[in-house]
Amino acid sequence: MAQGGDWADIASEQAERGDETIVVNMGPQHPSTHGVLRLILEMDGETVESIRPAIGFLHTGIEKNMEYKTWTQGVTYVTRMDYVAPLFNEAAYCLAVEKLLGITDEIPERATIIRVLVMELNRIASHLVAMGTGGMEIGALTVMTIAFREREMILDFLEGLSGLRMNHAYIRPGGVANDLPEDGLAHLRTVIDWLKKHLPEYATFCNENPIFLGRLSNVGVMSLTAATMMGMSGPPLRSTGYDWDLRKTQPYCGYETYDFDVVTWDSEDSYGRFRIRLQECWESLKIVEQCYERLEATQGQPVMVADQKIAWPAQLSVGPDGQGNSNEHIKHIMGESMEALIHHFKIVTEGFKVPVGQVYQAIESPKGELGCHVVSDGGTRPYRVHFRDPGFNHLQSVPLMCEGGMMSDVVVSIASLDPVLGGVDR
Repeated sequence: MAQGGDWADIASEQAERGDETIVVNMGPQHPSTHGVLRLILEMDGETVESIRPAIGFLHTGIEKNMEYKTWTQGVTYVTRMDYVAPLFNEAAYCLAVEKLLGITDEIPERATIIRVLVMELNRIASHLVAMGTGGMEIGALTVMTIAFREREMILDFLEGLSGLRMNHAYIRPGGVANDLPEDGLAHLRTVIDWLKKHLPEYATFCNENPIFLGRLSNVGVMSLTAATMMGMSGPPLRSTGYDWDLRKTQPYCGYETYDFDVVTWDSEDSYGRFRIRLQECWESLKIVEQCYERLEATQGQPVMVADQKIAWPAQLSVGPDGQGNSNEHIKHIMGESMEALIHHFKIVTEGFKVPVGQVYQAIESPKGELGCHVVSDGGTRPYRVHFRDPGFNHLQSVPLMCEGGMMSDVVVSIASLDPVLGGVDR
């Protein structure tokens, strides 16, 4: 299927039928498929008679590869799944590993605050991509250019924190890789102020724009019954008016201590999903501001669990060159303590053991419920890691949303789901 090998069969079946229905391939290189997604459409004129999503073009074997790496090295793999929201992949995986280790309550408060901070900044960045590319696909190019302008501000902050713009591998089992840099809080304040100033532009461009309304309203309609039947979550589910958000219903990382609202809409269509994402940017910004205050109050506190048998890497710090070199730690292990050098060598090469068991950890990603199922056989590597990516479930609902509609509405419907094929295929 992923090689298009069934195309000859489809064409010959069509030739035998001899009616006016034509079969069209949309993708897998179509610019509006948010990755490499193939859609097989049977068309009667401009009307979609049937539609089948074909996935697998971006399958990278991440889950299988993790079985050959240590628990900490696994973070480097999972961050590459949904590459628009990498920090959520890392958080779900690390929370699951920490559950198996039994150290959930030992994670330092400052590390948890930083995790919430980077997730909410990443949520805004992900929504900006969804709104920007969704606008671009219907001709609203300015929406895309301003969305990527704001996203760039967030990526600059994340780069200053982790050394990387994306695929950060920043959240680790036991905490986070390193604390904020010296100018971290000042940089964060700049980002907050910038977003407060520029987020209102999206409402001005889109909310009441008659062309935007006409293209999104009553397109990709999914009722609450259909949405729950297809396993939908996140903005597509909340656009039916159902206020299901795991940060409220099944809190993790202390989300129950933050003040924010769950955004819903009652239009059950693509327009509602857009409005939800726009308002969620404001709710995330509220959480980011609360994180700012908490980080001010916890300066100097640890960001990694105290157990040195788990804490890896040991006190990294991002230097002025953007590289993660901790000069103090290198000096200690190379010139002061043979035992520290031996410990560093063993934990980096062998890793730590995780007790036998299995857990499922779900978090609220920008797209919906991101779940991580981890199985341990007691060794230094996972026995099995499997992710439930919300985009995978959402793509199976495409026929329900699009059949009977116009071909031009297929693009809008898929954009409103915001699938990222790296997460779907893994």
